[in-house]
Amino acid sequence: MSVLPDRARPWMPTRRDALLGLTVAPLLWSASTPAWGELRIDITRGKVEPMPIAIVPFTGGGEQARVGNDISAVVSADLERSGLFRPLDPKSFIQQADQIRLQPRFEDWKLINAQALVHGSVEAQSDGRLKVEFRLWDVYAGQQMTGLAYFTIPNNWRRVAHIIADAIYKRITGEDGYFDTRVVYIAESGPLNRRVKRLAIMDQDGANHRFLTDGRVLVLTPRFSPTAQEITYLSYFRDQPRVYLFNIDTGQQEVVGDFPGMTFAPRFSPDGKRVIMSLSAEGNSQIYALDLRTRAVKRLTNHASINTSPCYSPDSNQICFNSDRSGGQQLYTMDSEGGGVKRISFGQGRYATPVWSPRGDLLAFTKFTASGFAIGVMRPDGSGERILTESFLVEGPTWAPNGRVLMYFRQQPSDDQGRGGSVKLFSIDLTGFNEREIITPVDGSDPAWSPLIP
Repeated sequence: MSVLPDRARPWMPTRRDALLGLTVAPLLWSASTPAWGELRIDITRGKVEPMPIAIVPFTGGGEQARVGNDISAVVSADLERSGLFRPLDPKSFIQQADQIRLQPRFEDWKLINAQALVHGSVEAQSDGRLKVEFRLWDVYAGQQMTGLAYFTIPNNWRRVAHIIADAIYKRITGEDGYFDTRVVYIAESGPLNRRVKRLAIMDQDGANHRFLTDGRVLVLTPRFSPTAQEITYLSYFRDQPRVYLFNIDTGQQEVVGDFPGMTFAPRFSPDGKRVIMSLSAEGNSQIYALDLRTRAVKRLTNHASINTSPCYSPDSNQICFNSDRSGGQQLYTMDSEGGGVKRISFGQGRYATPVWSPRGDLLAFTKFTASGFAIGVMRPDGSGERILTESFLVEGPTWAPNGRVLMYFRQQPSDDQGRGGSVKLFSIDLTGFNEREIITPVDGSDPAWSPLIP
């Protein structure tokens, strides 16, 4: 399917650009080129052969040359990690970087089988900012697909690299990117019987890692707010569960409330005004919604069974949760006020931890069977169930903001002496391919993927 090239679309600044300190301008190529581009990856077809792409080190003078190399390396790593692109070895490039600014010699890039070409530059400005520009070319059509120039402070170079990778990903796949995001998770260390658990955050590629809590108090199940600026998580104060809000920018913590019967950590509503959770009272767990402004709590389920792990749909109109009201742990949906309860899972085994895709088209879940654990997806009506990965223990799926990639944690078995049992983070695409470990300084569990950083 052909799409109108980005150079023909008007560019409008976004709130994200302003908060990042970016000034963005389109780069147009004045030569006559075809009006329509054909280069595209159809990511709806399941496993696809990665597209060969040449990412030339961005040019620059002095210190800017190092920054340019770093930016191109991050762009290359982002695209390669998606499983949809195969960056070519720079040693194979025939045309030199400083020659491309004038005109790519497309025949040189065809010789090394590049289908797409990316090049750019970094220049210091008189006001202390950097000008970072890039262009994406369709090699076989001889056409510029997109080009942008960013003006930003030097410390933002890594985020600019992720934003460039997002722009390339979107232009070629037609889907939004997910590289300019963060992941919060539980960092685990120490022996299995005395595990230290800390709240930690990092960029989606593992960079800029930092611990948010010191490990003196147990923390569990972190979740991002829709703005990506706050995290809600569960901690224990004097052996009682307490819900906190943590502001990432300021480091300030706010106590939402003490919930003695909490059985599952809260999740934000898509508008950020409420959190939904399960609380145990009178021997079973029920689902409640908490208004963050008024702190009023509303009960949504009223059944003699266990009802837990609730999450909102992207439009806030529905809630998915799991319950044993049918005799086994299964997935159910209901409207946002607690009515219209409907069972949606009917497969063999038990289902847990449902998470609605940001696109609204799928639910991810953890499944338990006699053979082990699995991460799968199904449509909100329960149809189209697919298992993406299985292992001794896999759990806790979380969606990338474009709804095309999932992250989760995997635990290895331990022996009778308590040795082993390491816990690692992994990602996998929606087709069940491109499963990769996410490297963290210590063991990691219960990840939560942020929206695109504002």
